[in-house]
Amino acid sequence: MDTTTFKHPPYLKRELYLSRIRPFIGRDLIKVLTGLRRSGKSVMLELIKDELVEHGIAPEQFIHINFDSALLPFPLTRQGAFDYIRAKVEAGAGQFHVFLDEIQDLPEWEKMVNSLMIDFDADIYITGSNAKLLSGELATHLTGRYIQVKILPFSYAEFLEVHKAENTRGNFELYLLRGGMPFLNVESISMERAREYLLDIYETIVSKDIVSRYEVRDIELLRRILLFFFSNIGNVFSAKSIIKFLKSEYRSSSNETLYNYIEYAKTAHLLYQVPREGLAGKKHLHFQEKIFVADTGLRNALLHRGLEDIGQLLENAVYLELLRRGYNVTVGKIGEQEIDFVASGAKGKFYIQVCYILYDKEVLRREFSPFEKIPDNEPKYVVSMDETNFSHNGYKHYNIRDFLLSDDF
Repeated sequence: MDTTTFKHPPYLKRELYLSRIRPFIGRDLIKVLTGLRRSGKSVMLELIKDELVEHGIAPEQFIHINFDSALLPFPLTRQGAFDYIRAKVEAGAGQFHVFLDEIQDLPEWEKMVNSLMIDFDADIYITGSNAKLLSGELATHLTGRYIQVKILPFSYAEFLEVHKAENTRGNFELYLLRGGMPFLNVESISMERAREYLLDIYETIVSKDIVSRYEVRDIELLRRILLFFFSNIGNVFSAKSIIKFLKSEYRSSSNETLYNYIEYAKTAHLLYQVPREGLAGKKHLHFQEKIFVADTGLRNALLHRGLEDIGQLLENAVYLELLRRGYNVTVGKIGEQEIDFVASGAKGKFYIQVCYILYDKEVLRREFSPFEKIPDNEPKYVVSMDETNFSHNGYKHYNIRDFLLSDDF
């Protein structure tokens, strides 16, 4: 497989997400797709439309508006959007399928959507790049009348599928380097052009989804804090450690500002904050969280790094896969030892340790020994780049590529 460019069909049928949406197509529920900018939400709308067309829905029964467009055929107001959709609906017949893309840019959009639900026979789909799209006033207007699907960049399985590639170490390392942003995986783009594209995404998120939305004044401070987190994915952080870092950069910040900036980045789906819990006492440990990023390609582009921090990239990839599959994830602590991930979901609960390679007995002991202190019989996995299987004492070892493709969890 060429490590610089790819050529393949432009669409991947993302069945993981379609299977979650399909039961609600045509139903009186708003389908809400949230996720990082350019992670594939708009393409998901096209895939849904394709399914509807296959079931006989005529083109004139679709209304599709992208609120990111500078060429909207109506004023960017709640009433302007409603009047435009109303005219379309009243000129036609039957149920309309309404697709509202990046709707967070429309003031009072939740009231407009609520009106559509009440006044028309409409099958409604909305997308947004803000994690708080479904909080506050929307929850009041639409309680019990929506389902949410979180869209993430391509998984490793999707990466292999779209490239028609084999599960090899080289392809996996390329996935870690470039990440899973869909456009990079459906176009023929060099590594340098890919980096430019990813930096453009990053700048758009920072400027539009954080700085403008939350009226951030100290933009340089925000950038330095984000840089700290992108450089330290998978490491435990505290407000004290970040403030110390900022002092070394001749900057200062209060705890309140720091945690506000983290929250802004989380709502933009740029960062994920994972709490730690004490596995013996089952208590959450404050100010001892970890941060992971939305895409390893974004991280590598911003820091201009390759695989020299591969341990961090592996941990980030595992976290995103757990999130993608709908697990609730924490970091476990038992005594002085740590469990990288504690995952709970529909298939139960399990524990995961992630490392680069199990190269000697001391590393084996370090990765497996924390499991011995956990007072339950739930599955416990160690995941690494090793090709040799080191499973023992009932604890299962996985090569990370096989783990990410596994149906065992």
